[in-house]
Amino acid sequence: MNTPTRTELAELGEFGLIDRLAKNILPALPETFKGIGDDCAVLDYGGEEFTLISTDMLVEGVHFDLAYCPLKHLGHKAVSVNVSDIVAMNGTPLHITVGLALSNRFSVEAIEELYAGMAAACKDYKIDLVGGDTTSSRSGLVISITVVGKVGKDKVAYRSGANVHDVLCVTGDLGGAYLGLQMLEREKQVFVSNPTVQPELAGKDYILQRQLKPIARTDFMYDLKEAGVVPTAMIDISDGLASEVMHLCKNSKVGMVIFEEKLPIDESAMETARDLNLDITTCALHGGEDYELLFTIRPQDFEKLKNSPHITAIGYCLPAEDGIWLNTLNNNHVKLTAQGWAHF
Repeated sequence: MNTPTRTELAELGEFGLIDRLAKNILPALPETFKGIGDDCAVLDYGGEEFTLISTDMLVEGVHFDLAYCPLKHLGHKAVSVNVSDIVAMNGTPLHITVGLALSNRFSVEAIEELYAGMAAACKDYKIDLVGGDTTSSRSGLVISITVVGKVGKDKVAYRSGANVHDVLCVTGDLGGAYLGLQMLEREKQVFVSNPTVQPELAGKDYILQRQLKPIARTDFMYDLKEAGVVPTAMIDISDGLASEVMHLCKNSKVGMVIFEEKLPIDESAMETARDLNLDITTCALHGGEDYELLFTIRPQDFEKLKNSPHITAIGYCLPAEDGIWLNTLNNNHVKLTAQGWAHF
C-alpha cells in the first residue's frame, strides 16, 4: 500500500496553509466581491458601500498569558485587533459577535471582567456587540471575534493596489509591543524563581500598553478623509513590519525598499532594547502586534499627508524584479526576510 503523504503545518506556515486551502474554495454568490486573501472579506449587497467581515482568534498559551495579562485588558485587545482589520481596508467598524470557549476554572466574575474590557472597547470605537456563542474548553480560554464594517466602494483599500514609485508609509511607531512582551516575560520568569520579588516595570508604561492594550488606528481614518486620500494598498501590522511588507509586495506584484533611518521608534522602546541587549531595528521589523497601519500612496498624495503627525514615510515601491530590500544606516542594501510571528 502507498503511504499517504503527510505535510507538516510548520512547512507551510499560516499563509501557505491559507493559500493551499483557498485554491479549492471558489466564491459562488454574486454578493461575494472579494473572498479570502485580504484583511477582510468584501461583500456587495448593492448601494454605494461594501460590507466588510473579518474574524480573529486569541488562544490562551499562544496569544496571551493570564499570568500577566489582565482580563479587562484582554477583552479590550480582542476587540481592537479585529477592528484593526476593518481599518486596514479603509473601513468603518460597526458590529462584533463574540465566541468564547472556557473552562470551569474561570468564575462568572472573571468573565464579566473580560466582557467589561470588550464593552469599553466597543464604546471607544463606537461599535455594538450584537451576539455570540459560549462553549466549554479543555485547553484554556479561547476568544473568537467576528467584526462587520462598511466602506465606500470608491474608498476601499486592498493589499493589491500598490504601484511602482508609490510611497510606503506607516502610522505611529514600531517595536514597542514586542519589547513590552519581553519585559513581561522577563518579570514573569523572575517571579517564578522568587515570588517575593517585586516586578521592575517603572517607566515601561508605554510599551506595556502597546502589548496589553493596543489601539486600532481609527483616528488615522480622519486624516485620510480630510486630505481626500485613498491608499493604493494597505494592511495592518500584526505579524511584524517585514512580514506585512512582503504581503503587500506579493499581492501588488511590486518590490520595495525600506530605509532603516526612517523607521519610527519610540524612545522608551529604544531604551528597553538597550537594557535587554536587543537590536532595536530587528524589534521594529519583526516584533509584531503593533497594530499600526502600513500603506502605500501615490507620490502626489504624500504631499497632502506629509505634515500629519500620525505617519512616517519609510520607503517606496520598486519593480517586482528589483526585490525587497532594507537600506541600512551604513547605506548597505540587505535583502528583507520575514522573521515575525510564526503561527505554526
